[in-house]
Amino acid sequence: MFIVGGAINCRERNVGWRIDYFFATNDIIENITKCEYLYRTEGSDHCPIKIELKL
Repeated sequence: MFIVGGAINCRERNVGWRIDYFFATNDIIENITKCEYLYRTEGSDHCPIKIELKL
């Protein structure tokens, strides 16, 4: 989520608080291969995030 707090064009400048998270237990953490913000995805004030896991 981009928290604006009076700032202008936060999404366009890719700035703001990142408060969307994945929570993972210790046994899953070792299987996380990638984590990224999908900052070009629009639709709300949230910035979706994605993780990839090796299975």
